Amino acid sequence: MQKNHFASDNTSGICPEAWSALERANRGRLPSYGDDDWTDRAADLIRELFEKDCEVFFVFNGTAANSLALASLCQSYHSVLCHELAHVETDECGAPEFFSNGTKILLLQGDEGRILPGAIKHAIERRSDIHYPKPRVVSLTQATELGTVYQPDELREICEVAHGLNLSVHMDGARFANAAASLGLPPKSFTWEAGVDVLCFGGTKNGMAIGEAVIFFRKELAHEFDYRCKQAGQLCSKMRFLASQWVGLLEDGAWLKHARNANRMATRLADAIEPLPGLAIKSKVQANSVFLDMTDAVARGLLDRGWKFYSFIGNAGYRFMCSWATTAEEIDELVSDMKQVLAETDDAGNGR
Repeated sequence: MQKNHFASDNTSGICPEAWSALERANRGRLPSYGDDDWTDRAADLIRELFEKDCEVFFVFNGTAANSLALASLCQSYHSVLCHELAHVETDECGAPEFFSNGTKILLLQGDEGRILPGAIKHAIERRSDIHYPKPRVVSLTQATELGTVYQPDELREICEVAHGLNLSVHMDGARFANAAASLGLPPKSFTWEAGVDVLCFGGTKNGMAIGEAVIFFRKELAHEFDYRCKQAGQLCSKMRFLASQWVGLLEDGAWLKHARNANRMATRLADAIEPLPGLAIKSKVQANSVFLDMTDAVARGLLDRGWKFYSFIGNAGYRFMCSWATTAEEIDELVSDMKQVLAETDDAGNGR
């Protein structure tokens, strides 16, 4: 019997605030294609949150947000520098290359999902001849694919190096809310004030049914981005149903409340796992995911009990992802089953 999904924060439902906003947006008739009060209000709330006059666009999903944002920063002969585990490399099915007409992804290494300024310099200095795709963008993931978080000073250093080399900085913020909850700082301090040029702000993993926001802190970079959205099938005719959810999340701080819950549940899980023999936490728990080393036998035992989780990319072990809706009771039940499976596998190994 399926007990709960820890495979992804996409498996949870719609949070009450987004659901309520959707219901209110469904009343009556409103203009199409974003020419409505809900869309205006959502964009203004994002500007207030980041304390910045920025350009804001709403699209359906993260693949579109990242791919179209990167395409807007590149020509086809350019390249994008990102971590080897970045979503734009491992999970977008070539969409960034497709929407940019061939821009190449160049991979950088770095501990715990983060890249270092030195890796950017090395990639730039490695080759500069006309036969090589010219680096044009650094893409960062916040929080990273391994659940770690860039600190503002780390971002400032990366952005300073990038801008000094004439590179733009894109941030994949599918779990930006979780990073914000972890840092406990004003969002501006680890985005545009640190030097980030474009942010893809994730709503789906934060409790929305669907929808992401593409935010251009440097407004000139958004030139004709609306045409890119239309051509890519990302201009929602009933835009109020994307935008209204943002209003629900942002008006009273629900976006941060839900992210904090997801992070707390991940910390609760990690703290409970720490003393258990046979399980080892792989990377720092700074957001809403826990990465574990465990034997295949233990993993099978948990799967047999109905728990869902991923065997993650890049030899990162097994990932347990918490969401806005994860409860302490669910964490405790999972840990209880972990203890039972560990005992059973130990018994089997000892021939008892």
